[in-house]
Amino acid sequence: MDNHKLSFNGQILHTPYPFSDAYNSLSMPVYLTAAYEFDTAEEMEAAFIGKSANHTYSRITNPTVQYFENRVQNITGALSVTALNSGMAAISNAIITLAQTGSNIVTSRHLFGNTYSFFANTMASFGVETRFCDLTNPYEVEAHIDANTCAIFLEIITNPQLEVADLKALSAIAKQIGVPIVADTTIIPFCAFKAKDWGINIEIVSSTKYISGGATSLGGLIIDYGNFNWLSSPKLHTLAKEFGPAAYTVKLRKEIHRNLGAYMTPQVAYMQNLGLETLSIRYERSTKTCQQLSERLVKVPKVESVNYTGLPFNSFHALSNSQFGERPGAMFTFNLASREACFSFLNKLKLIKRATNLFDNKTLAIHPASTIFGNFTEAVRRDMHVSDKTIRISVGLEEVEDLFRDINQALL
Repeated sequence: MDNHKLSFNGQILHTPYPFSDAYNSLSMPVYLTAAYEFDTAEEMEAAFIGKSANHTYSRITNPTVQYFENRVQNITGALSVTALNSGMAAISNAIITLAQTGSNIVTSRHLFGNTYSFFANTMASFGVETRFCDLTNPYEVEAHIDANTCAIFLEIITNPQLEVADLKALSAIAKQIGVPIVADTTIIPFCAFKAKDWGINIEIVSSTKYISGGATSLGGLIIDYGNFNWLSSPKLHTLAKEFGPAAYTVKLRKEIHRNLGAYMTPQVAYMQNLGLETLSIRYERSTKTCQQLSERLVKVPKVESVNYTGLPFNSFHALSNSQFGERPGAMFTFNLASREACFSFLNKLKLIKRATNLFDNKTLAIHPASTIFGNFTEAVRRDMHVSDKTIRISVGLEEVEDLFRDINQALL
């Protein structure tokens, strides 16, 4: 049967192996090896210089990891997928493939803490400027772009502000000017969001989250849709003359990821292959509970406000609904009276876990201002709109009644 005619789950479950397994295993084995033998010197040469697809060394490619990449490629329709050992590795490899000294990146201050630090500190030390602006204002975005802009970067729903930018508006600007859109889509998985359909050129995913199947492992993905003309890229235009739409993938796979050494391990790929198989079922369950829980908390007196774009009164609700559907992820936030009230609440929780991470099978609670953003100054947190009064909830697979009961008793 033609795999392209299969459903989302069908494509995941029935992605064929590149080579038949010697024992006809139904699960891709873990190829726990560093190196691979060749029959001849000629075959070895061809593999090392890229004239054949044979594996050479597991820092570069590995059969178990490659199968995971192939599955993601099947369900996304991407030109290529590169699996790395964390979401931050995916972000750093993706940006370093595009940026060089003198480049600038246009993005928002509404970013995950380490992502913000990567742009504001790490890339700045290499002579790459980050231009922070309001990505919900297309005119402001356009005003920040110039001939040295190598990318527009965004989170499709920001963490923890839950801001939503208009992807069609940003895509129109980017396409007109000739700048790629690099988007972190971690908060909405492939079963509910098709990045390519919204003009995203390079998609970044922390596969630690939904895909891993309950926080079993760390991982990250760079997904190249092959839908950008890299002739307009300050760094990739020479490669684009030879490789066309594949110029980004060539730069990433032949140089950047090899030299930075952050490729996913086969053990992790095995676990994330398993997690991928139950992704849509778990997402359906956790987002349904997230919607119900956020609706209930709106009515709780000690809760000052609830922020979830699935709520009808949310300022981003209509846009979020059009881009991500009725249940936009399994994360929401709510505000209490003070930082002290937040700490008291966290300390009284009995079922919900005090932990970082998102989209574990268990529900998690965290105070972002004192943890993820704890090393930033108060002024920077204020600019990022990270409030001392905010609790972030990542909803797992528990029953909504159990979660609501735990939150209520912790508020007493």
